[in-house]
Amino acid sequence: MESLHISIYVLGMLVLLALVFDFMNGFHDSANAIATVVSTGVLKPQSAVAMAAFFNFIAIFVVSMKVAQTIGKGTIDPHVVDHYVIFGALVGAIVWNVITWYYGIPSSSSHALIGGLVGAAVAKSGTGALIAGGLIKTVVFIVVAPLLGFILGSTIMLLVSWIFVKSTPRKVDVWFRRLQLASAAGYSLGHGGNDAQKTMGIIWMLLIAAGYTAPTDPLPPTWVIISCYAAISFGTLFGGWRIVKTMGQKITKLKPVGGFCAETGGAFTLLMASFWGIPVSTTHTITGAIVGVGASQKASAVRWGVAGNIVWAWVFTIPASAFMAAVAWWIGTKIM
Repeated sequence: MESLHISIYVLGMLVLLALVFDFMNGFHDSANAIATVVSTGVLKPQSAVAMAAFFNFIAIFVVSMKVAQTIGKGTIDPHVVDHYVIFGALVGAIVWNVITWYYGIPSSSSHALIGGLVGAAVAKSGTGALIAGGLIKTVVFIVVAPLLGFILGSTIMLLVSWIFVKSTPRKVDVWFRRLQLASAAGYSLGHGGNDAQKTMGIIWMLLIAAGYTAPTDPLPPTWVIISCYAAISFGTLFGGWRIVKTMGQKITKLKPVGGFCAETGGAFTLLMASFWGIPVSTTHTITGAIVGVGASQKASAVRWGVAGNIVWAWVFTIPASAFMAAVAWWIGTKIM
């Protein structure tokens, strides 16, 4: 693969833009990790985001780099990657994230980035630039991730209800206020481990194209790994508060026991996906788990209209971010 001639200034600008996206990913998706623990009153918002940010970063020592490998080498043909494609992908994803954050829509930063890559690559070289295997895994898990979150969340809720059937509501509340700290930490670990690696894969892709890293290297450079985990952690620390209310109370009313079950089901889903190297949506995962917890109590406990609106946002994310990325790619070819 022939290296591109990219100036160090353009390369630095694109790495910085990728880290801005990573920061926004944490900012946008912090609601996924903290909404349940805040809405149940277990932690104050500032304490919740601090804990989530800490465990986002700790994932660097726990989760393997398989998701970064999928993004960096398994979504679009490395031969079409250049600074224009990376610029278009990042701008498309960032713009969609800003729009959905402004309107409080819990869309997927992960799929915005995938859509951005697809849109920019297709704008440059047509559909032949896409790698079917990696994209099929991602698209399949648009359905599988929330479904798995739903199944695990509802199953754990039913098991907990059976185990504590003779306990008083007060005793259950005391226990699960403590346990929810552990489940929120586990979910934040899964969030950091899966989402930070998506930006890592983008930077790795760029460095390979520019000749700064060999395509045969098994992992991205250490500075890329550390900076991506740090960026998403700082984004989480600032918190996307517009989305917290939607996730924490508008879908279904949560108590500490429900929050624990949703977070535990979501954490298992994220960590399994990271182990398999599948870039899943933390938003889809926790939403499915929250709906599962609500539905396990009674169907009417879930505000299905709100859940339906969120699903529509999921459907539009990849095509909308792909379109924006294609436009940004064209703009990039004129100004860079």
